[in-house]
Order: sequence, then C-alpha cells, then structure tokens
Amino acid sequence: MPAIDDINSGPDTIRILITTDNHVGYNENDPIRGDDSWKTFEEITSIAKEKDVDMILQGGDLFHINKPSKKSMYKVIKSLRTNCLGDRPCELELLGDPSMALGKDVDTVNYEDPNINISVPVFAISGNHDDATGEGFLSPLDLLSASGLINHFGKVPNNEELTVSPLIFQKGASKLALYGLANVRDERLHRLFRDGNVKFLRPSSQADEWFNILCVHQNHVPHTRTSYLPEQFLPKFLNFVVWGHEHECIPIPVFNPDTGFDTLQPGSSVATSLCEAEAVEKNIFILNINKSKYSIETIKLKTVRPFIMDEVSLSKERFISGPASKDDISKFLTFKIEELVKKAKQQFFDSNREMFSSNNLEQHENEIPLPLVRLRVEYSGDYEVENPRRFSNKFVGKIANINDVVHFYKKKTFENNDLKNKSKFSDKNIAQNEHGDSKTTELRLQDIMNEFLQQAELNLIPEDGINNAVKKFLENEDKNIMNQYIKNEISQETKMFLDMDIDDETFHDDDQDSKKVFKSLLAQIKRENTPQTEINTWSDKDDSNLRKGKSGGKKHVSEAIIISDSESEPEIDSTKTKKKGPIRKSAARRPKDEIIVSDEYDSGNDPSDIVKSSDDGIASDDSFAAPKRSTSKPEKRSVNATSQRGGRSTRGRTRKSQPKGKSSNEAKLSKQTSESRSLLDDIMSMGS
Repeated sequence: MPAIDDINSGPDTIRILITTDNHVGYNENDPIRGDDSWKTFEEITSIAKEKDVDMILQGGDLFHINKPSKKSMYKVIKSLRTNCLGDRPCELELLGDPSMALGKDVDTVNYEDPNINISVPVFAISGNHDDATGEGFLSPLDLLSASGLINHFGKVPNNEELTVSPLIFQKGASKLALYGLANVRDERLHRLFRDGNVKFLRPSSQADEWFNILCVHQNHVPHTRTSYLPEQFLPKFLNFVVWGHEHECIPIPVFNPDTGFDTLQPGSSVATSLCEAEAVEKNIFILNINKSKYSIETIKLKTVRPFIMDEVSLSKERFISGPASKDDISKFLTFKIEELVKKAKQQFFDSNREMFSSNNLEQHENEIPLPLVRLRVEYSGDYEVENPRRFSNKFVGKIANINDVVHFYKKKTFENNDLKNKSKFSDKNIAQNEHGDSKTTELRLQDIMNEFLQQAELNLIPEDGINNAVKKFLENEDKNIMNQYIKNEISQETKMFLDMDIDDETFHDDDQDSKKVFKSLLAQIKRENTPQTEINTWSDKDDSNLRKGKSGGKKHVSEAIIISDSESEPEIDSTKTKKKGPIRKSAARRPKDEIIVSDEYDSGNDPSDIVKSSDDGIASDDSFAAPKRSTSKPEKRSVNATSQRGGRSTRGRTRKSQPKGKSSNEAKLSKQTSESRSLLDDIMSMGS
C-alpha cells in the first residue's frame, strides 16, 4: 500500500524511527574520522527522544566489527542511556510470547522489566559485521540486550531451517507484527528460500488487521545469481520491508507489484567506502502507522561528514600520452580537487544554515568538517601519473581522506578470454587488476582464493571453510578469525582420529600393514591428547591401562574438580522475593493465549520459477566451527605423528627405525602421513 502524505500523532499512531548500518567504530583509529560513527549514532538517538517515537528499529551493523573496542561499546551505551532511558512510559502493548523472536533466554522486552525505566525501546537485528561468533555464539548486541539497553531479535539459531516469528504489539486501534531476520550468508539464504525451508508465523486472530513489517540485512542488488535475496522470495502478506546492508539511501519506499509490499532502503549513517552509493545524502526515517495506513518522515542527519565525488578521463582532456604530460596532469588534478573541496563545503553550508550565525561562508569555514573527496581518474593509454598516496598527501589539512583522494584506473578489455588463461598470481595480472572497478573486487578475490586452494591441494582443511573465513576476515577486520577457524578445524580432525575404530570394516582384511601403522599412530595421538595432572602419581601399570582405554585415575581427577572444598558453604535462598519495580503507565499486559502465533505461512510462490540453477556447490557453513567430515575413508586423511623437515623431527622426538622388510603399502602410507603432519604444522604456524 503506497504511503500517504501525513499521519498525525495520536493514541492510535505507532511511531517508529528507522536506521541501519551505523557501523560504530569504523576507522576509529583515524585522527580525523575516528569519531564520526558514534557522533552520528548519538544524533540518531537524540532525535528519537526529541521526536517522541515509540521505538527505534535498527536494521543491522550497529557495530563495525563483532568485537567492538571498549571505546565503541562505551559510546553506544552512553548514547542509549542518555536518550532511551527515562520516566516517559512506552505506550506499546506487547501481546503474546516474545521468546520465540527474542530467544529462549529472554522472556520479555526491556521496557516491561520492572527494574529498568525505558522510554524509547530499541529493537535491533545482527548484520554481517556484528554477527554472532565464538563460544556461546554471541554478538555485541547480546551484551547490550543482557544489560537491558536494547532488544535483540531476529536471531538465526539454525541455518538449515528458518522459522521467523514476530513480535506483536498494539497501540490503541493499531496492531503491529514486527519480523526480524538477522544476516545469513546470501547463497545459503537463497537456497533456503528456494527449497522452502523458511517459514513465517502469523497471528492467528484477525490476520488482516495487522500491519506486518520485516527487517532484513542482505544484498538487495544481485552480484551473482544467488548472492542476494530476491523480493519475490518474501511472503506477500507483508506490508513494509526495511532493507539493511545496502549503504545507498533511497528515501522513497518502492512498491513491488508482484508481492504487494513497499520496501525502504534507509542506507548507512556513515560512509565506509568512497563510492557513489555513499555520496548521497544520509537520512533516517520515522514511520507513522495508523491501522493499515502509513506515512514516512525523512530527517537529514547533520553530523555526517560532507562527501563529494567526481570522475575525469585524461583522454577526453586531450593530454599528450607519455611522461611529458605528467606535470600537466598533476596540476590539472590538483585544480579539480581544490574545486571539489570548495563545492563540498558550500553544499554543507547551504544545507545546514541553521547551524551557523551568519550567511557568510568565509566566516564559518573553519566550523565545517573537513570533507571526504574522491576523484576517479581514467588513464587508459600511455599516460604517466603520480603515485596516488603521494599525490593525496598534498591536501593534508584540507580533506579528511588524506591517503586516497584520487583513484587511478584503466578500462579493462577482455579479448579472446586471454585473462582467463593467465595466472592470477602473475605481476602483470595484478597490475591490471590494481586499478579496476571496486565493485568486482570481491569477485576477483574469490577467484584468487579458489585458484590458490586448487593449487594447494589441501587434504584436511576444507576449501569452502577457508573461503568463508577469509570473507569474514575482510568484513569484520578481526585478526583472530583465521587462527580461530584453523584451530577449530584441527580440533575436530583430531577428535575424528581419536574416535576412529581401526578394527572395523573400513580397512580391508588383508591390509594388515595399514592397520599396524594406524594403530601406532592413534596410540601416540591419544597419549599426546590425554589430560594429565600436575603431579603424575600413576604407576606404569596404570599408564598401560590408560592406553588401553581404562581411565580410573582420570575419573578421580574429574570428581575432584566438581566436589566443593567446603562442606559449610551456604545454600542459595531460592525463595528470595523480587524487588518491586517502579510504577509505570504501560498498558495492561494481555493474556498470552489471546494471540496465538502458530499459523505457518506459505507464500504460494514456487521458488523454482524464480531460480532454477543448482546450488550444490555452495558451502553450507557460516560460522567458524569446523564442518562435519566423513570418516568413511580414513586412509586418505592420515596424519603422521611427526613432521620431517631437513631429516629431523619438529616435535623433539626421534622416529623409530623401520624394519628392513616392511611392505610397500606401509612405506607408502607412512610417507602420506608424514606429509599430512607437515601440512598441519605449516597451517598452525600460519594461524599463529
């Protein structure tokens, strides 16, 4: 349903402030731009307080990385406490059980907690930058949720089947069903929708009276056939979709005639890349809902650093090819950039006149933030240009991005598929790609990784897992991601070997030599991985029993850890009463059984009509936990206990001499296991 011009505030109007991709902590070590992200987020929360909204809806990537710095976390907490806590009652009435949308560990929304006074509740989903990882599968949003500052909803605990449950609210005569879907790897989500493994639950009573909003954080524009979420995959009962992840702000909701809903792409609140999509005006929006009608208010952000971008072609400027025109080109580009700086300041001054005491730009020039300037220069031909970084440093004190103000590139030509036949690691090819289009950078990196992994011929580490880990490293800028992934993978490989049964039918009955080698190998691995106490009191007999699988001493150690040292330790009083919360003006909570969220939605679309391509080759693991590996052919995944480098063991133990009459099978298998262990050591050294 198209938006109407205006809806007045009232007892039946739900007001929602919408923002996405705040990226708090982006470039925070930069002396000029380091505070841009949190200043804008603080402005957003202050607008929510000023405009008296009922909630803030955040569409993912609140933080730039999933392990934000203490400074970033502090600034976000401070902004939320300053602008979202208070005595003003929240007029939204929560209906039904919110645990299906908030997670099993959360039984209610924060503004119904009697121990916290929330005036403007925040509902947020995880993006691809602040997603859940590591032990406990927690994200930074879970920390804010545990502290009661936000409501983290739309979690994806199972990547094989998704059930999207709404948070349902009512204010006066208006009813709202709020759906959230955290970021899932695009190829995986595409496959799940295509195979019908995504279900949306709907309120069972008076389904037509609900205004249904979905908040997602996925690619909106197709980069490949499956690396985006088509709008046609989403259910048709939705009224409004808030689309995060895309940084370009499209301030007008776009109606989809096939699905019947409107889509709003709010864009980011801070520029994280110098491209055309980031150069448009940054806004936030207030969505006013009255029963089945809605209106949109657009609010321009004032703390956003000015950004201007332009493009020139040296061939069109009639410069002479060769080194003779190098100085003239530098002077021309310097003039262009100085003009862009003046233009950026003038635009900022004109659009923020209320911030200045007079209409004279020269009097307030020092009050305007240093602008971001990007000049793309196409220099196809034999032109000689200056080093981009050295050229950019000329504008220190005039612009904010002093290292990359200019971007040189050449038009790429593909003739007879010559590029495909060249090695992607050759210097010539790297030089050609260096100045290419930034939109294809990720695809080129994927090609490089694929070819490298094919040449490496890994036996233990899955290629798909390496690809995902590299992608997450680039997105989250977390230096520990690769090391964490490799450790998890090796841990699971070791567990697989420890659980392996050499005497089963996996091995051929007549292959006794292989059995002997594997038995010796597994015995040594088990000895290395058996936990030991600080003082070893086992006898040789006990040690022998342990190697055979008898773990009496080990059981004693475990019990010693569990049993308390003190028998007089006081018990916890389970009858302790809760403190009485402050008196709130919130509407009375309705019985949970009044609205039953149980109906399973079937869009009626046949996803195969949209995408008929096979997706079998797509990796199925988003996290860094090691993928499940088959143990049907252990002889191909053997690991030697020592790594031979230069004829010496890297683990400080000498290898037992092999009998002179050993079979060829044993010698071949021993060589394979030695090579596998060497590969493991190399990987571990790289990860550390």
